[in-house]
Amino acid sequence: MDAIYRSWAEVDLNALRGNLAWLRHRVGTGVKIITVVKADAYGHGLRQIAALLMQSGTDVFGVANLVEARHVREVGAGWPILMLGSCLPQETELAVKDGVMPTISSLEEAHRFALAARKLKRTVEVHLKVDTGMGRLGIAPGNALELATRITRMAGLRLVGLMTHFCAAEDDLEFSERQRDVFGDVLRTLETAGITIPWIHAANSGALLHEPETIFTVVRPGLLVYGILPPGNRRVSSVLQKHLSPALAWKSRVSLVKTVLPGATISYGHTFTAPKKMRVATVSAGYGDGYMRAGSNRAEVLVGGKRCRVLGRVTMDQMVVDASHLPKIASGDEVVLIGQQGREVITATELAHWTGSIPWEVLTNISYRVPRIYRGGYAA
Repeated sequence: MDAIYRSWAEVDLNALRGNLAWLRHRVGTGVKIITVVKADAYGHGLRQIAALLMQSGTDVFGVANLVEARHVREVGAGWPILMLGSCLPQETELAVKDGVMPTISSLEEAHRFALAARKLKRTVEVHLKVDTGMGRLGIAPGNALELATRITRMAGLRLVGLMTHFCAAEDDLEFSERQRDVFGDVLRTLETAGITIPWIHAANSGALLHEPETIFTVVRPGLLVYGILPPGNRRVSSVLQKHLSPALAWKSRVSLVKTVLPGATISYGHTFTAPKKMRVATVSAGYGDGYMRAGSNRAEVLVGGKRCRVLGRVTMDQMVVDASHLPKIASGDEVVLIGQQGREVITATELAHWTGSIPWEVLTNISYRVPRIYRGGYAA
């Protein structure tokens, strides 16, 4: 590392390669993989991760919006891209020009894309989404046949995908089974009507682990690609866990070490008062870097391979930790916010627990001012 960073993230490209290879093995070579790279590839860096995935065998990229789609295109032309969210009316023609596959949930959206396709003399490949319980996007299951039939008759559109989204695969077996059954009914209804759709997908990361019956012709892993298991009430075997490696480690540095006396208060709002003489260290990372303020007085970091509790409120650029048990700690020492140091490990899931959040938010919250350092080979 040539530059001196106060807070930085290290991304292990070999871990990402291994995670994708394991996913490919799990679903089989005949199943396409839509790798979800929303939100700057879950905080790992969209352009760099897209380049790696292109080299490592993904089939399709899943994005949230056209800006993300264009970042993928800048790395490599020609890759199929699915916009997982609804396309705004003002974006419709841009999506058609950019060759992005839209997710369709209504007849109005279908008409809009058909009109743009005819205007631009293009054929748009669309994915029809069925709402089986997520309640966010998607057509009601009972109306799926009618909408699918209408789409197949619209000039300029080609129905290539049918999809749904599990909302609690890692937590709720019964509800997930209902979603699976509803989607299965829709599939059978379309097949009976003679509507053949090549790309059938329902399995997100949670469903890949817990609902193997929903691995159809395509899967949509997100968190698993980055080496993290979706936390939930349903257990995952240790055999599965050992195949995944977290790709991101988040680090910082000690900026100051000092001794405080009994009764001394620390940080804004004096929410921590020293009960005894203590040695404390100021760490050069805060909520301006994406470290959640909710970790105040709760979270831990690693210094010298030991856990150190956060004392007082996390501030914009700094936090204070208890270093009383570290006699050799010094300014400039490395601090691990997420990752391994010595034998100790702090995971994104653990940090999420301390902050009352989820690992998806922990990762995507890491801000732009935290540089990403890539290890393990080429990335754009």
